[in-house]
Order: sequence, then C-alpha cells, then structure tokens
Amino acid sequence: MAYYDRGAAVRYARRWAYGRNPAFYDYEKIGGDCTNFASQCVYAGSGVMNYTKDLGWYYINANNKAPAWTGVEYFYNFMTREDATPGPVAVTASISQVMPGDVVQMSFDGTAWNHSPVVVALLRWPARQPSDVLIAAHSYDAYNRPLNTYQYQGIRFLHFTGVRPE
Repeated sequence: MAYYDRGAAVRYARRWAYGRNPAFYDYEKIGGDCTNFASQCVYAGSGVMNYTKDLGWYYINANNKAPAWTGVEYFYNFMTREDATPGPVAVTASISQVMPGDVVQMSFDGTAWNHSPVVVALLRWPARQPSDVLIAAHSYDAYNRPLNTYQYQGIRFLHFTGVRPE
C-alpha cells in the first residue's frame, strides 16, 4: 500500500476552504459541497481515483462522477471497503487516532450522515475531545474551525491508512 500524503491534503484544504477550485463543480446549491471538497482534499493526498462505475471513487466532470465522490454515506462505504481495489483506504477510528488529513463525518439529526469536514490540525495530540480537532469544510465554509462548535447527534472519524495503487 502506498503512502497517503496528509500534508498535501491539508495544503489543499487551506488553499480552497473559502474558495472553489474551478476544476470541480460546486454542488453548494444542489445538496451541499462538503463531501466533494473532502474528496478533493483526499485526492490531493492520494493521487489515485477508482474508476469503477457506480462503486468507485472518481470525478471526471459534474455529470460523470461516482456517488462516493459527493455522497457522505457512499464516501464512507468506499473509503472503508475491504476489497483490495485502487484508491485511498480508511478505517473508522476513535478521536484519539485522528490526524490532519483525516475526515470527520457528522449526523445532525441522529439518523442520516450529513457532513464531511477534513481535519487540518490538532490542538493536542492525541486528541481527547472535539475541541482538540480543527477542521476545514465546504457547505459551512470553514478553516481551523474547532469541531466542538458544531451541533451534531452523531460523529465518526475516518483515519486514512494508505493508498492502493491503480
């Protein structure tokens, strides 16, 4: 398994947290842009897409992308897959395992997963509580926003372990 470049993911997040990369469509007005932004950051750190129709993780244009590129639950399912297919790989982790370049997912209502910000810094390592974690996000554009400033009913952490090559 190849290296996941956390620094590249964080640099990308810093560059585009309050802007939009013109190479990618902005889904803000049609359901939100958070997972699209998280995917862009993870791609900056991994450099590998998976072009498997429907089940992969890729972006070609606004109308030709995998559901996992923009959908919170689909993103989770792809990143935590057990199949040895190309692309970044993550495991569900505790807050103490979170590192910059990882992704947090939140449920605002306690049933559906709604938001996918990217971890950009830790105020304490290992993180012990949400106030230790700083994130970047689209839909609720932010950079260095403390995780504890969100009101959520559920939370999960995706810790990237590497990248399977194409």
